[in-house]
Amino acid sequence: MLPLPGAPSTSWAMYRARLRAAFAGADPRVCIAFWFFGLINNVLYVIILSAALDLVGPSVPKSAVLLFDVVPSFLTKLVAPYFIHLLPYPVRILLFASVSTAGMLLIALSPAYTGGSGTAAVKMLGVMLASLSSGAGELSFLGLTHYYGEFSLAAWGSGTGAAGLVGAGAYALATTVLGLGVKATLSASAVLPLGMVIAFFGVLPRGAMRERGMRGKSGSEAIHEDAEGEATVSPRTEDDIAVDDAEDEGLLGTGKRSALVSGTPTPWIHSLRTNIRRARGLFFPYMLPLLLVYTAEYTINQAVAPTLLFPLASSPFPSYRSFYPTYQFTYQAGVFLSRSSTPFLRIHALYAPSLLQCLNLLLLVLQSLYSPLPNVWCVLAVVFWEGLLGGLVYVNTFAQILEREPADAREFSLGAVTVSDSAGICVAGVLGIGVEGALCRWQVARGRDWCTRI
Repeated sequence: MLPLPGAPSTSWAMYRARLRAAFAGADPRVCIAFWFFGLINNVLYVIILSAALDLVGPSVPKSAVLLFDVVPSFLTKLVAPYFIHLLPYPVRILLFASVSTAGMLLIALSPAYTGGSGTAAVKMLGVMLASLSSGAGELSFLGLTHYYGEFSLAAWGSGTGAAGLVGAGAYALATTVLGLGVKATLSASAVLPLGMVIAFFGVLPRGAMRERGMRGKSGSEAIHEDAEGEATVSPRTEDDIAVDDAEDEGLLGTGKRSALVSGTPTPWIHSLRTNIRRARGLFFPYMLPLLLVYTAEYTINQAVAPTLLFPLASSPFPSYRSFYPTYQFTYQAGVFLSRSSTPFLRIHALYAPSLLQCLNLLLLVLQSLYSPLPNVWCVLAVVFWEGLLGGLVYVNTFAQILEREPADAREFSLGAVTVSDSAGICVAGVLGIGVEGALCRWQVARGRDWCTRI
């Protein structure tokens, strides 16, 4: 922990020493690669949501875009952890980049919205392709952190947090400040997945993956990568070989196994049954708190935040339309800070921030109904706190899996738990279709028609 400002032990030299200690042992190449994995894998999701109005026009509910952007990711995360290990990681990266690029080009190059359903359907197909790739990418990159340690997870979390700020900011900058059209902006974003390919094949040290591809189970030596990236050989103990037996499946390929005696399940069926049992044990310690926090925060973001309005005379905004983007930017700033915090701050009681997030939802619903908070600054503080809580639960959930789950179950567990965040967003999307309208009607019936002026 860093010392508090003003404490007797506080000094710049002390801060620098603590920072160096916090990042001791971090490989810059690993951190850079995973930061870009998190940024690029998530930024297309944010760009699509930022472009929702331009994609489908005013007659289609924007929650529909959210659902098309989340449901394919949710379904992928639900089933892919049980078979995705059959694909080597290099193949996955190339596949994810290709599908994401195809999806964005389909969105960008299909005809502009003209009021017909056909055009919107083509664009939604592109959204679904990008969503599918993003979901498979998240569970794969989180699984990959098992082989690169806690700093890779911290870098991934920071990159995903930055995606919210970068995606929304870049789309607004391109379409409003630079004056680029929607088609040009989305076409340009289609090249972003190439960054994942460059980060994986050009930046990430892949000695661990080459090691698993080169060594045999009965071998007595292991291959390691030194600081210059050269392979070196070191003796392996029986314990090392035993761990390799448990972990070899899923990094570069399926892993060759000796034939089983007649009448026993095939290796794939045995692995599937084992992972189903593991998934049941992941629900209460990891999946449920992540589900709760995502359901609460996305219900706030998609359904409640658009109704958190004040008279323009008492606010810093020129129009009612300005409230919502400001709330979203404030939320994303909190997410970015908390997802970047694991080198300095760790929490282990995951249910505490999840329940606090549910209280945030209750408070902001009451604010929409009765306005107990006096001004927009108080609401912005709650929204920033919302982002902090959501980011903390996300990154600390996976940090605890890295610490607590057995080595042979860790890669699967990291990927399987990702289904909870998408499930929470899906639930929030369905709730949001009715909640936003109900809150707005309540306000209008009591003389506050600001939600109709957005």
